[in-house]
Amino acid sequence: MPIVNQVEKKVRMDQWNIVKFQLAVHCHLNNIIVSDLDLSCLTLLALTGEKTLGEFCEEAANHNIFGCSQSVRNAITKAEKRNLVIKKGNNKKKLSLNIPNIETKGNILLDYKILRVETQVS
Repeated sequence: MPIVNQVEKKVRMDQWNIVKFQLAVHCHLNNIIVSDLDLSCLTLLALTGEKTLGEFCEEAANHNIFGCSQSVRNAITKAEKRNLVIKKGNNKKKLSLNIPNIETKGNILLDYKILRVETQVS
């Protein structure tokens, strides 16, 4: 039977960081390259829920994630191309996160079990 080196870590995070961590893990496991600012933008969308594009861009700019609304729009367009965000509607487009199983409310416990198995040569 192979020996497994196990690492166990217990960390307490605030709501913003635990949501951002879930998004970062999702992107990492799916080989989606995102910057820290992009992750912050997605975190804000996850926490605020569905909003119109204009409202969200203004709110993200007010949170100093990006310097202006246009930078937020660029990040949203990039996230949409990577299937992280959905835009619905024609006139006032509604934005929503397109990532399943991201917990944002209440008490949250993340329980990831990730294994790497080394192949044995006979």
